[in-house]
Amino acid sequence: MNRNFFLALLFLCFAVSLSAFGVKEKDSGKAPVIQVTGVVRLVGNANFPELVIENSQMLWYIARNEMDKLRDYQHRTVTIEGEETVTELKFGNGMSAGTRRDLKNIKIISVN
Repeated sequence: MNRNFFLALLFLCFAVSLSAFGVKEKDSGKAPVIQVTGVVRLVGNANFPELVIENSQMLWYIARNEMDKLRDYQHRTVTIEGEETVTELKFGNGMSAGTRRDLKNIKIISVN
C-alpha cells in the first residue's frame, strides 16, 4: 500500500511538471518592417485617444509612445515605415473578433 501510494504520488508530480514546460514558441523576436501609406486620423475618446493610419485596405494603430511623431499630420496622407505586430482579437465566447495591426518604431518617409 505504501509503495503504491508513493508511485502514484511520484507519477502525479511528474505529470504536473511536464505540463509546466509547455512548447517553446518559435519567434525570431523581430517584427516585420513594412511601409504604409494612408491618412492619419485620431480615434477613441478624450481619455483614450489613438492615432491610426487608414488606407483602402487596412487600418494600422500607432503605438502610444510614437503618437507625437504623427500628431501634427492629422487628415494628411503620409508614408511611414515601421515594425508591424498583428494581434488576433477574440470575443468572450472564443469567436474571432478580427485582427489589430500595430505599428511601432516608425519613421516618416513622406508627407502629402
